[in-house]
Amino acid sequence: MSEDTCVVVSVDDVRAFEKLKLISQIAPIKERIRSFERKYGCGLQAFENKMPQQTEDFERWDDFIEWKAYVENLKDLMSKLDLIKDATNFKIA
Repeated sequence: MSEDTCVVVSVDDVRAFEKLKLISQIAPIKERIRSFERKYGCGLQAFENKMPQQTEDFERWDDFIEWKAYVENLKDLMSKLDLIKDATNFKIA
């Protein structure tokens, strides 16, 4: 391309790219959360409620910390995805 060539990118192009980028981050996080749900046979909240009744188990505690981090990360990414879906004005930085 020469220096005079201008590439035009629409708002829809930017939105689609950002959505795909977020979805590619969300998919493995959802799978990791599902693996914890399968391993323990419940969701995070039920698992957390059972924690005080369990004997001390470092593997379970480590899983809980990791699981909770994945859930929080998923919430953040889903919020960003919602923002992008509704965005009409983009600024390139």
